[in-house]
Amino acid sequence: MSKTFETQYGTVSVAEEVIATTAGFAAMECEGLASMASRRQVVDRLTEVFGRDNPGRGVEVRLPNNDEVHVDLFVVVNYGVNIYETAQTIRQKVQYVLAENVGIDTATINIYVQGVKF
Repeated sequence: MSKTFETQYGTVSVAEEVIATTAGFAAMECEGLASMASRRQVVDRLTEVFGRDNPGRGVEVRLPNNDEVHVDLFVVVNYGVNIYETAQTIRQKVQYVLAENVGIDTATINIYVQGVKF
């Protein structure tokens, strides 16, 4: 499924993979984030075996209807950082980047901390 926009020039469709990739890149720029946690282990392992990068790793995009976008981020944080502040920084960065670069206002951005990297 994709997010569609009606403009004066026509219809623009943005695929879920584009939203996930953009959100993943934005999250990885945040300080305190060690890595994204794998949610689809088989697919992510195969991309690692073939030497391809998967920027959408650890990101799930849900479009229950075409008006709302829900983003779930599964992350691993560095040891010693304030987890709440790191999560808020990630949320703000992802929301800003999706709004500015893709033109999508997100209904929710959920962050699930899956681990701590020492």
